[in-house]
Amino acid sequence: MSQVRLDMLISKALNVSRKDAKGLIAKGRIAIDKEIIKRPDAKVDDGCEISFDSKSFFYQKFLYILQNKPLGIISSTDGYDGKTVLDILPEQLKRNGLFPAGRLDKYSCGMMIITDDGKFAHSMLSPSCHVEKEYYVKTAEDVISEKMAEEFSKGVYLGEGQYSSPAQMRIIDSRCAYITIHEGIYHQVRRMIKAMGGTVIALKRVRIGDLALDENLKEGESRLLTENEKEALLKRKI
Repeated sequence: MSQVRLDMLISKALNVSRKDAKGLIAKGRIAIDKEIIKRPDAKVDDGCEISFDSKSFFYQKFLYILQNKPLGIISSTDGYDGKTVLDILPEQLKRNGLFPAGRLDKYSCGMMIITDDGKFAHSMLSPSCHVEKEYYVKTAEDVISEKMAEEFSKGVYLGEGQYSSPAQMRIIDSRCAYITIHEGIYHQVRRMIKAMGGTVIALKRVRIGDLALDENLKEGESRLLTENEKEALLKRKI
C-alpha cells in the first residue's frame, strides 16, 4: 500500500511550503479520516480522507482524471497563452504535478486523460503501444464515402514525405464519420481528411483504448476515473 508523509502530502495538495504545511498540522487544522493529527511525519495511506478546516479530499498517490475538453481550451500547459485543461479542473482535483496525457488542439473537443503518473502516461503515448483513439468527425463537404474509408484503411499520404498508418472509418453519412487511428501525428485526422479533399469543421475525441467518453460528462467537466476504469487502463497500460 502506498504511503506518504503528512507534511509532504499537505504541501503538495495545498500548494504550500513544507514549513507552512507543518504549521497547519501543528495547529490541529489537519485530520486523517476525521482524526486530528499533529505529527508532520505521520504516514498517510492511499485512500485516506484528509480534512483541512472544513474542506476534505481523499489522498491518492496518483490521480487519473477524465475530462470532456470544450472548444477554445488549450491542452498544452506551457509556452502558450490562454486557459488550459488544468485551469478548468474543479478545485478538489487540482494539485501540483498534473499534466494532460496527450493533446487535443484548441479547435477540437472531447476526451482527455489528465494524470500525474508519468509511467502511465508514457505507456499511453508511446507510438510502440499503438493505442486506439477514436474521433467523431464532421466535414464541410460531402466527401465521406466508402472509397475514402478504403483509402484510410491503407494509410494516407499527408504530405512532406509523411504517411499515416492504416485507420478505420465508420460512416454516418456523407459529412460525418467515426475515425479510429493508432498513432499521434500532428493534426493527423484533419490532415487525412484534407488529403482526400475535405475540410474538418468539427472534431471530437470519443474513445481512448477501451475507455469511451462518459456521455454524462458535460463539456468542461472532469471527474476521477472509477476504480474499474482505472484498473482496466492500468492493466492494459492503455
